[in-house]
Amino acid sequence: MAVVQRLRRLNCPTVMGNADAWLLSGVETADEGIPPERLKKMGEIREWSLSQLNTEDREFIANFQPTITLTLDKNHDLLCFHGSPDSFDDIILPAAPHEDFHKFLGTYAEHILTGGHTHAQQIRRNGELFFFNPGSVGLVYSHNQPDDQFHADPWAEYAILSAENGNTNLEFRRVPFDAQELIRIYRASGRPFAEEALAQYQR
Repeated sequence: MAVVQRLRRLNCPTVMGNADAWLLSGVETADEGIPPERLKKMGEIREWSLSQLNTEDREFIANFQPTITLTLDKNHDLLCFHGSPDSFDDIILPAAPHEDFHKFLGTYAEHILTGGHTHAQQIRRNGELFFFNPGSVGLVYSHNQPDDQFHADPWAEYAILSAENGNTNLEFRRVPFDAQELIRIYRASGRPFAEEALAQYQR
């Protein structure tokens, strides 16, 4: 709720992500093979999350866009998306083979590109320009860890892109946060299965 309220105050264009769409529809669009027990828990968390939002909040989220194009300067624009420009479910990891990367982004080489979805910071050339993922503010984790030992990192990641006189500058940033305070907020929120979510911040 607090995030939605802040985005509404900022009044900035926002990309639709897979979790945003799922929150509104309850339809899992990616074939991720999620076990039925986990899907049931996700459904309960979804219902609780929706109960925290009013009608205006839901309408605001429903107006998120699949892609957003921002003009940086006379020489560059930025194409923003979640997974890829064609689907918020597409996955582009840092180690993705060139063929997979080109399949998702090669036809958009006239843009600087930015996407999320994988919660992993990266930058990669795309023709004369580049693609970058700024990382995740809300849930940072390494993809190189066993599923049964999943651990989230206690920091937020983002990036700052600027363009001037035909030159671009990109900075990746990482800001630590108080994991114990996050745990306190979770427990006070009433969110279903909070302890399971908090286990990823506890070793």
